[in-house]
Amino acid sequence: MSKDKESIVKSFYFIYIVTLLAGTIIQFSTESEFAVNKSNKGLTHVPKGLPPQTEVLDLSQNYISELHLSDISFLSGLKVLRLSHNRIQCLDISIFKFNQDLEYLDLSHNQLQKISCHLITSLKHLDLSFNDFDALPICKEFGNLTQLNFLGLSAKKLQQLDLLAIAHLHLSCILLDLEGYYVKEHETESLQILNAETLQLVFHPNNFFSVQANISVSSLGYLQLSNIKLNAESCQVLIKFLSELTRGPNLLTLAFNHVETTWKCLVRVFQFLWPKPIEYLNIYNLTIVESIGEEDYTYSETSLKALKIEHVTNKVYLFSQTALYTVFSEMNIMMLTISDTHLIHMLCPQAPSTFKFLNFTQNVFTDSIFQNCSTLVGLETLILQKNELKDLFKVGLMTKNMPSLEILDVSWNFLEYDGRDRNCIWVGSIVVLNLSSNILTDSVFRCLPPRVKVLDLHSNRITSIPENVTSLETLQELNVAFNSLAQLPGCGTFSSLSVLIIDYNSISNPSVHFFQSCRNIRSINAGNNPFQCTCELREFVQSIGQVSSAVLEAWPDSYKCDYPESYKGTLLKDFHVSPLSCNIALLIVTIGVTGLVFAITVTVLCVYFDLPWYLRMVCQWTQTRHRARNITLDKLQRTLHFHAFISYSAHDSAWVKNELVPCLEKEDMRICLHERNFVPGKSIVENIINCIEKSYKSIFVLSPNFVQSEWCHYELYFAHHNLFHEGSNNLILILLEPIPHNGIPNKYHKLKALMAQRTYLEWPKEKSKHGLFWANIRAAFNVKLILDTENNNGIT
Repeated sequence: MSKDKESIVKSFYFIYIVTLLAGTIIQFSTESEFAVNKSNKGLTHVPKGLPPQTEVLDLSQNYISELHLSDISFLSGLKVLRLSHNRIQCLDISIFKFNQDLEYLDLSHNQLQKISCHLITSLKHLDLSFNDFDALPICKEFGNLTQLNFLGLSAKKLQQLDLLAIAHLHLSCILLDLEGYYVKEHETESLQILNAETLQLVFHPNNFFSVQANISVSSLGYLQLSNIKLNAESCQVLIKFLSELTRGPNLLTLAFNHVETTWKCLVRVFQFLWPKPIEYLNIYNLTIVESIGEEDYTYSETSLKALKIEHVTNKVYLFSQTALYTVFSEMNIMMLTISDTHLIHMLCPQAPSTFKFLNFTQNVFTDSIFQNCSTLVGLETLILQKNELKDLFKVGLMTKNMPSLEILDVSWNFLEYDGRDRNCIWVGSIVVLNLSSNILTDSVFRCLPPRVKVLDLHSNRITSIPENVTSLETLQELNVAFNSLAQLPGCGTFSSLSVLIIDYNSISNPSVHFFQSCRNIRSINAGNNPFQCTCELREFVQSIGQVSSAVLEAWPDSYKCDYPESYKGTLLKDFHVSPLSCNIALLIVTIGVTGLVFAITVTVLCVYFDLPWYLRMVCQWTQTRHRARNITLDKLQRTLHFHAFISYSAHDSAWVKNELVPCLEKEDMRICLHERNFVPGKSIVENIINCIEKSYKSIFVLSPNFVQSEWCHYELYFAHHNLFHEGSNNLILILLEPIPHNGIPNKYHKLKALMAQRTYLEWPKEKSKHGLFWANIRAAFNVKLILDTENNNGIT
C-alpha cells in the first residue's frame, strides 16, 4: 500500500475519534492516587469528610440538587469534578473560586435553568449540555477561559450572537444539545460559531427533524449530527439545514449517528453531499423504513474519498436487491465501508471502479461475492470479515481479476480447503493475507498466494506445517497462534521469515535447531504452550539464552512448565536440570566409576577393620543356634554326662586351662578333659570313645601342635565317626593358630576333609573381638541339659 493511501486510511479511522474526544479526556499522573468515586451511591448532597488532597471527585448519577461553597472549598487541589446525571437546578460558579486548579467540570444531564458566572481560568473542559436552559448559557466571563478546549451547551432557542463572548477562543469541540429546541413554524433562527474544530449537534430522538436554523461556521473541520429522524417532509428540512453548515471549505468529515430515514431520503442526502467539499462521510446506527426502490443517482465529480456505514437495521423486508446494491457499487469514491448490515451480496461495478478500499465486515456474503468481477482493477484492500465464506479455493478465484489487490482479510468466516487436486488461483499482488478464525487445516499451505509477505492463520485447526511447501519464499511474518501445532516450524520452508507468532499451541518440546535454521528471525512469540520440562527442553532453554531478549516476545512470563507436576507453573528461565541426568553415557560412566570407588573403599575398610572375620563369626553363631533348636532334649539327655569334651595338644594346654575351660565352666557347663576324666585301667582309645559318646559336643583346639599329636588325631577320627553315625552336629573346631593347608600330613586326611567341609571358629588375637568369639561358643550350647550326675570324675 502506498504512503498516500496509508495516511488516508489513518485519517479515516482516527479523525473522528481525535476530534470527538479532544478536550474531554484529561489525564493526571496522580489521578489513581487522589481519586474519590462516589458515583451511583444514592447521595442527595455532597458527602462530608472528603480527603483534602482529593484531585478527582466523581459524584455522577446521584440525587444531588444543591451545591454550596463549603462542600468543595477545602479541596484546593481539585482538578476533575463530575456531577452529571443529578438534579441540580441552580448553580453559582463562584462556589469554585477556591478551586483554582479545576480543569474538568461536568454538569451535564441535570435540571439547570440558570447559572451565575465566575471566572475559573484553569478550566479546560466545561459541560453544561442536556439541561433545561432556554438560551445558551454563555457568560462574558467565559471569554477569559483561554485554556478551554471543550464546551457543552444546551438551549431551546438560538440567537445569532449567543456565542459572541467566546468567538475569539480556539475550541477543539462544541457540543450543542438541541433536544428541547422549539421554534414556531416558518420561523428561522441563526447562530454563528467561530473557531471550533468540531461541532456536535444532538436533536430529539423521537421527533422528526424540524430545526430551521442557520448555523454558520468558519473553521469547522468535523461535524456530527445525532438523533436524525426523517420522512419525506423533514428530509428537505435537513438538506436545507446542512446547506449552511457544509458551505465552509474546511469541513472534511461529516458524521450522522442514530439515523432513521427512508431509502429515498438517504439517496437524496447522498446526492446533496456528493458535490460538497466533504471528504469523509460516516453514518452510524442507520435504520431504513418504508420502502426501497430504484432511485435516480448522478455520480458527478466529488471530493468524497470515503463513505462508512456501520450497523444498519433494515425494516423493509421486500425490496429490490439490485436497487440497493447499485447505489453503492457504482460510487466513484476511493473507500467504502458497509459493516454490520446483513447484506447478502454486493454487485460488481459495471465500469472500471475507483475503489481502492472496500470493507464489508459482518454481513452475510457467500462465496459468490465478486466472482468473475473484472472492474475492481484499482482495489488495493478488501476486508470480508465475519461473513459466510466457506471455500478458500473460491476466495482465491475471486481475486484473479484484482491486479492491484495487496491486502485481503477474510477472517472470522467458515473457510476450508480440502486440497482435492485443485490448484488454487490467486492474484500475484497480495502481500498481506488474513485467514484467521476459520476452520482451515494443514492443507491451507498448499493454497496460498505466491508472494504473500504477511500471513495470519491464528485460531484455525492446523496441527503441522508441511515440509514440502515451496511457494512461500517471500513470507516474512507468520501468525499461527491458537492452533494445535506440536513443533516449531523450520525456516527451510520460509527462508525470509522474520516474525513468528506461535503462542497458544501444543508445543511441548521445541526443537533446539530452530534458531540455527531461522537466522533471520527478529521476533518470535512462542509463549503459553504446554512445555514439558525434561532433558529435551534443556538444550532449547540454553539456546534461548544465546538469543537477544528483543527477539523473544513475552519472555519470560509466558514461558512456563506444564509437565511434570513438580515443575508445573515454573518459568522456563528458572528450570534447571543437571547435565548428568540428561546424558546416558555420562550417567553410566559416572555410576560405574562411583560403584568401583565404592567397592574399593568397602574392600579397604573390610580389610582394615577385619570385617570378614566378624561376618563369619556372626554367621557361625546363627547357624549354631539354629542347629541347637532342632535337637530334642530327650535325645540329648539319654546318655550325656558332659556338655563338652575338649581335645587339644599338650603344648596348647595353657590356653585351654586358662581361657577356654574357665569361660565354659563359668556358664555352668561340665567339661571333660583327658587328664581328669579318663578312667584309669582303661585303654586310651576306650577312654576317648567313652568321653566323646558321653559328651554333648566335642571341641577340638586346632593348631600346628594339634597336627603333630597322633592322639589328637585319634580323638578327631572317633568324633568324626560319631558325627556320621549319630547324624548330629557335635563337632566344634577352634583354630587357635593358623595351620597351612600343605602343613597337614597326608595321613591326616580326616583333618583335611573336616577343615575343608566344616566351619571353624578362629581365636582372635585382638582382645576387642574376644566377646563375639565367646558368644559363638555359648550359642552352640543353647540347650538346657539335665546331665547324669553319676561318676562326675570319671566315665564308667
